[in-house]
Amino acid sequence: MKNNGSAVKKQNTVAPAAGVTRKSNSKKTARDRLQEFWSVFGKEDRVLVVINADPDALASALAVKRLLRHRVKKVTIVYPNEIRRLNNLVMLDLLKIPAERLHKVSLAEYSKKVMLDSQPSHLPSFENISFDVVIDHHPATKGWLATFVDIRKDYGATASMMVEYLRAADARPSVALATALFYAIKVDTQNFEKRVTLADAISFRYLFNLANLNLVRKIELSTLRRSELNYFRTALSEMKMSKQRMYAHVGKVPSPDILVLIADFLKQVHEATWVFVSGIHNDKLIVIFRCDGYKKNAGQLAEQIFGQMGRAGGHREAARAEVPLKKMDKDAASISTSTLIRLTTKYM
Repeated sequence: MKNNGSAVKKQNTVAPAAGVTRKSNSKKTARDRLQEFWSVFGKEDRVLVVINADPDALASALAVKRLLRHRVKKVTIVYPNEIRRLNNLVMLDLLKIPAERLHKVSLAEYSKKVMLDSQPSHLPSFENISFDVVIDHHPATKGWLATFVDIRKDYGATASMMVEYLRAADARPSVALATALFYAIKVDTQNFEKRVTLADAISFRYLFNLANLNLVRKIELSTLRRSELNYFRTALSEMKMSKQRMYAHVGKVPSPDILVLIADFLKQVHEATWVFVSGIHNDKLIVIFRCDGYKKNAGQLAEQIFGQMGRAGGHREAARAEVPLKKMDKDAASISTSTLIRLTTKYM
C-alpha cells in the first residue's frame, strides 16, 4: 500500500485477522501458497484486483495478472486514488500497466476480488468490498475475512512475495513485469536501507538479470514537475526546528504525494531526528512523519496523536495521518506550522 507516505490504518486495528497466524504461514512452502491461491479461482471467474496505486501495489497486481493468465476469464486492475506522483505515472506509461479507476467499474460484474499490498480496513473505499484474496506485507488488521490470506509483515515489499509465487509457478516474468517488481522492491525497501528479510534480497537478485535497469533509472529520475517546486519553497519558508525536530506546514496541496516528497527531502537534514510535514487535501489535514526508526516509532506516534480523530499509522521510520478538518479545532486557513508543533509536542 505504500505511496511511500506509508500505510494508513484505523486505531486499535493492529491484530491478526481471522485465520491469519504468522506461525502457520511460515510453515507453508511457496508451492503450498501458490496452490491455495490458485484454488480460489475457476475458469469462468472475472477477477478484480484492487490496489492503492503505488509501485509495490502496481507491480504486485501485474504479477497476479500473470499468475492468473489462462486460469480465469478476465483480470482487471483498479485503484481508488488519483495517481499524481510523477514516478508512478511514468511507471504506468513505460511499463504499459493496464489499470483503471475503481469508480469506473461495476463490482457486480466480477466474481472474485483480490487485494494486494493493502487490507480492507486501510481505506474507506475498500471497506464495502468483500475480498476473496488478500496478500500484503503490512501488519494484519481486524474486521475482515477472505478465503485466502497471505500476510508477511517482515517482508520489505509485497513484490518480493509475488516473485516467490511466480517462481513457484515456473512463470518467468516478462521484462516489463520484472522491471516493475525490481523497482517496487527498491522503493519499498528504500534501496535495502530498511529492515528486510533475506527473501527480499533473493527476489531482488533473481530480478536483477531480468529487469531493464535503464527503464528503472528513468522511472527513478522522474520525480518532480517544475510546478511542484513551489511547494518546496513554501515548506522551506514555513519550516521551524525545535529539539532536533523539523516541522513544516505547506497549506493546500493537489495531492498528499507532494508532502511525502518534501518530508523525504527534509529527512536528509543532518540535525533533524524527526520530520513532520503537513498539508490540506480534500478537507483533511494530512501529516507525514519521518524518523530514523532507531529507538523511535513513527507509526505508533502517528496513532497516538491522531488515531482518535482520523486514520493514522505506518512503519517505525515512516507514517501518515489523515484527519477530517471538521474534527479539528481550527479551519484550514488557520492551520500553520505552529499548529503542527502544538499537536505533536505534547506526545514527545
